[in-house]
Amino acid sequence: MEDCIFCKIINKELPSEIIYENDKIIVFKDVNPKAEIHLLIVPKKHIENINVITDEDKGLLSEMLIVAKKIAIDLKINLDTQGYKLIFNVGRGAGQTINHIHLHLLSGFSNQSLSEI
Repeated sequence: MEDCIFCKIINKELPSEIIYENDKIIVFKDVNPKAEIHLLIVPKKHIENINVITDEDKGLLSEMLIVAKKIAIDLKINLDTQGYKLIFNVGRGAGQTINHIHLHLLSGFSNQSLSEI
């Protein structure tokens, strides 16, 4: 998608603080973090949101979760004291502002509401 911000980050047309990348997934810091750690796990394949995934995308979604786990381990997030949340926002009403599927990985929370994420 020509005007998709995430596609531009994937194609290195826009700068971003990339944490991890492989041939299918890119992970970068959210520019408007809602927690001490707020990363976006984004497939390189442009998919608008969860509502338009197909059976063909099952492997990609699994890969996103495996990468989330790997990143949490690499960051040494202690599950007993910190833990982390994984969130998909689906549609504008749920807070999805970029029409490219992405998984939020958040850890190190303040006392803010999840509805703000």
